[in-house]
Parts: sequence; structure tokens; C-alpha cells
Amino acid sequence: MKTPFKYITLSLLLAAGAASCSDDFLKDKKGYGFYDDTFYQTQERAQAYVDNQYYDFYNAYKSPTATVIGSYTDTNSRLTEELGGTQDFINPNKTIINSQDASGYYGAKLGTSINNHPYNRIRECNAFLEDIDVKGSNLDKTFRDQAKGQMYYMRAMQYFDLMRVYGGVPIVTTVQAASANDPSIQIPRAKPSEVVAQIVKDLDMAASLLPGNWASGSYGRFTRGAALAQKSRVLLTFASPLFNKNWDGSNERWEAALKAGLEAEAQLTADGYGLYGSTAKQWEQMFLIDNAFCSEAITVQLCGVGVTSQAINNSWEKGIRLLSLGGTGGGVAAPKEMIDLFPMADGSRPTAANGYNDFTFFLNRDPRFYRTFAFSGVKWGSKETPNSVLWAYRWVDGSNKAGFSDGNTAISSPAFIRKMSNTAASKETNFQYSGTDIFEYRYAELLLNIAECYAALGQTNNTLAYLGRIRNRVGIPQGNNNYGIGVLTDKYKAIEAVLYERRVELAYEGKRFWDVQRWMLYDNEVLPGVTGGTVSKLGLTPINGTKRTGNFLQYRVATTSATTDPLATARASIVADPDATNFNAQLATLATFYNTNFIRTNLVTPMDNFNGAAVNIKFNPNYYINGLNTTALTSNPWLLQTIGWNDNFGGLGTFNYQE
Repeated sequence: MKTPFKYITLSLLLAAGAASCSDDFLKDKKGYGFYDDTFYQTQERAQAYVDNQYYDFYNAYKSPTATVIGSYTDTNSRLTEELGGTQDFINPNKTIINSQDASGYYGAKLGTSINNHPYNRIRECNAFLEDIDVKGSNLDKTFRDQAKGQMYYMRAMQYFDLMRVYGGVPIVTTVQAASANDPSIQIPRAKPSEVVAQIVKDLDMAASLLPGNWASGSYGRFTRGAALAQKSRVLLTFASPLFNKNWDGSNERWEAALKAGLEAEAQLTADGYGLYGSTAKQWEQMFLIDNAFCSEAITVQLCGVGVTSQAINNSWEKGIRLLSLGGTGGGVAAPKEMIDLFPMADGSRPTAANGYNDFTFFLNRDPRFYRTFAFSGVKWGSKETPNSVLWAYRWVDGSNKAGFSDGNTAISSPAFIRKMSNTAASKETNFQYSGTDIFEYRYAELLLNIAECYAALGQTNNTLAYLGRIRNRVGIPQGNNNYGIGVLTDKYKAIEAVLYERRVELAYEGKRFWDVQRWMLYDNEVLPGVTGGTVSKLGLTPINGTKRTGNFLQYRVATTSATTDPLATARASIVADPDATNFNAQLATLATFYNTNFIRTNLVTPMDNFNGAAVNIKFNPNYYINGLNTTALTSNPWLLQTIGWNDNFGGLGTFNYQE
């Protein structure tokens, strides 16, 4: 998200080097959700109002795997193959169906105090949009229009996340006085089509008011192209099977999504946006462009390196670094399912027939693989130790006691996530207080949105053309097999090819769960009254019944000591540097080292477990769209519960998100 400030306090928001507002922002709010009229009488204070909205919406967005406006956790990412660890919604030992267990994202009952919940954020947008042209009529019109554009954008995005969580929700576009008995504000849940129409209306308004680019001092704010790109994302979601029971029989929604995508592409291209770089190394460096224009970044969360509570730090670097590399934990282990996912160097799928060996998994892979994962023997430096090499294995002595090369028993995979890591960061400050910006929406995703629409419409040649642009940029050769994609014989294979490419290109960027959700990929099983079956149509294996697998990379010989590393000397000359001109030769040497010294063994405690016992993923069909929780239903008793969930009296939900 384009949150425009590195240093943020509760009383004001500062652009780096900007002058502060003299008044305490929150104290000047008069009661619940209201502002003193002086907020609209100077540009400085009106700007503070807008900036506070950015803060409320996005201050919790501190990791690329985090999702959902306002709360921003990685729970959704942990429901996919990207991250291991059993969550409630994929735990086969739990069945969640009652309102008291449903999502609390909807928010608590309105009160007299300010709280940062979805409808409070919407209310703040509504108040500004109602008042700025009246109470702030003395302000410059261009300023007012651009401020309104940002508010329309944020209101649209809040409704989009509410729709993705709950399906249809009440649409409120005016400031309402809270009341327990006013029937005029007892607004029912709108149909998803009505919510989408409101979102699109807001994004169109935002696009009409926002600039194509901001001056450098305001970099990070939402732009015209960003509004159009979000419209593409929204309409793609609405065209997908979760909300579109006629996805395979009607082209209307796919055509609308395609039109929006192409319009966004044209606008962004005209404004200087596009795929960044032409090599995998530049693809990696793209994520490290800090607080400056990047052609790839449609929306970006700006982060700072400050060590005070006033700075929004990216928590990613600290979390993914292993102890031996200056981190505070065991890194983030890559499940085997992710290691085995990425294509081969020629773009073909990683199968034995295509030369893939899952033990020496690092040989001959897609160039993005080496910028997404690190593994034993690969260079992964920092400012203080630029030539550090990752080693993460264990050995076992004759008494079955284990030692670990990283000094941490959390080692649970032969590979670890390194995407968006900054090798120039300092262990002393930048790991803990990383200022690396987070790209919420990249130009590559927009191209993938367009490719998916073409696929659903059966225009497979156009699908191939857009996928080819994604792969060509990182150095995969076109060859005689369409960048390894092959021939897409029908729209189902084309859709699957796009979803596969999204898993690779957008890995660990918070996108996978939404793709799984909107295509209903956990299983062919659906709720009564809901259309599904997409898993079979796309030729995929259901996610239900699978698991995220971890393994030890283990020294193959029993040792005499659990405290002495048996490979400390032998490994000293081994390094594989993705930036080296002889990288492939280094990988070949590393493969020999692996085959000579290591075996792969099972974890003591499986990556996916419940009370220590291995479990397979089981995502029930009512989880695709959440129910309203007890607080929401008791505060708003006129609201219907979602189909597949019980209401606060135990009755069956009736609200069908497929209309």
C-alpha cells in the first residue's frame, strides 16, 4: 500500500524532513469519529486528516506475507503451501461453524471512543468526503480533489477486504449517527455484486481525481494507475468461481476484468511503470529500491529504519535470517512443497523426466529460485559479513544426540526463504529495524491478472504472450517451447498455467491465499447451494489431504560428538554465489558435496502437526467466506448469517455469497 511516511506518531504523520503539525491530531477529534471544523480550514490540517487515514489503514503492514487491511497478520499465508504450521482453519481435528468462533474482523459495537475497525475507517473516509468541499471550500481545488481521491481509494480497499472476508456486507457511504433503534441505519448485507459496484465506483472516482505520479516528496501516495490496477484486481476476484457460479459459462465478468486490466496497463505504462529490469539479479534488487520511484511498484508500503516507536519497520529481515547469519531465530523454513514447485531453468516443470532431483534440488532451476530461497552452501551476506555462507544441517552421534550447524534446533528444512532480503543490511540495526519497503501490488501481478482473464476467455495465445513477458524478464529462454510453458490446448490448462506462474512470481507476497480462495482450490467439496468443482476442471490436486513437509539435512555418518561439527573444515571452501559468473559450476560442486556428505531425514516433530502428531490439511468449505461473529450479530440483529455458519442462536446461516 502506498503509505507515504517513514516516521509516524499518533499525533501527526511526517514525511521525512517535513514540518510537523503543531496540534495534537487525535485530541482535536471531537468525540467519536468527528473532527473540528478547523481540520478543513488549512491545507496542513486537512493533509493531517488524510495522513491519519493512511496510518490507520496500513501502520500494521510490516511483512510481505501479512494480509487484511488494519490487522495485517500472516495467518492467511499459513493456510497455504508457502508456510508450515497447522492453523485452526486447516486443522482436521477442529470444526469451526458457530458464530462465536467466526472472524472478529467486522469490528465491535460502536462506542464513544475511537477504535481502528473497518467501519470506523470507512466512517472517517465518509466524513472527509462529505465535508472537505463545504467546510474546506477555501482550499485549493487540486489539493481537495487529490485528497478526496485518496479517501475514495481507501474506502474502496476497505470494502474489498470486507468482501473477501465476508462476501456481502452493509454499504455505508454517509456519516451516520449511532443509534440502537433508528431503522434507517439498519442496513442489510448487500449482495457481492452491489459491493463490487460500490468499490468500482469509488476506484473510478479515485482514478479521476488522483495524479499519474506524485512529486518525490509525496512518493508512496495512491495514484491514478494504482486505482485502475486495484479495479482490475477487484473485478478479477468477482469473475472468479468463489463469487461467480457461472465462471465457466458466461464471459461477462471476465471481459469486464480484462478491460479493467488493459486500461490499468495502458495508464501505468503512460505514467512510466512497467516490469523492472531484465535479469533475475535485477528482479531481486527491485525489492530493495528504498523510498524512491520503482517502475514495478504500483502500491508500496514505505518503511523506515528508525529505532523508536514512531517508525514503521519491516519485520521481514529479522524474521528470515538464521542465527548464524545474525538473525534472532531459526529463519523461515521453506516447505518441501515450495522447494519442489519452481520451474527448471528452461521453464519446464520440475519432474524427474525433466531432470529434477529433489535431493540436489538447487540444480538447474528457474533463476527466481535462487533469489527466493537460500540453502546450505549458498552465499547470504550482510553489511558486516558480506561473504557469509548459509549452513543449516545436523549430525547425530552414537547416542542419537544431535548437533546443529546453525546452533539452533529449529532447523527444519534444507532451504529457507530469502526473498526480499537485503544483503547490505546491518546485523546491528537493519535486521531489527529494517527499512525495506513492501511492494503490495507489482506490475507483474497486473500482467498476471490480464493473462488470467485471457485464459478464462479461451484466448490462450494472449495468455502465453503475457506469461512470456514475466518469464523473459528474469532470463528464462523462449526456446521452442514458449518459455517452458508448452502449448495451452484449452482454457483450463491456460488458467492452471497462470495460477502456477502466480505461485512462483508472487511467492511470499501475500497473494497465494486469495488465489486459492477465489478458485476454491482446497477441494471439490462445496456447501449446498454453492457451485464449485474447479479443482477437477483445472486438473489440480486438492490441497486438502496434503501437508507442508519439512526435513533435516543430515550428515550421513554417525559422529563421536554432538558438539563438534564434522564438516566444519570440509565445507570451508564451498560457496555458491548467485551473482558469480561460474554459479552453475559452483552448484555442481555443491551437489557433489551434498551427495558425499548428506542424507535427508524426517523431522522429529512434523512441520504440520497437532499436539506433535502429523496431520494433513483439512479446510472445510464454509471457511472460504467467513461468518459474522457473535458480537457483530448481537450488535446488528438484522444482519443475516453466512451460509455454512450458525448464527448466535444456533440457526443455520442463509446469506449466499454466490447470490
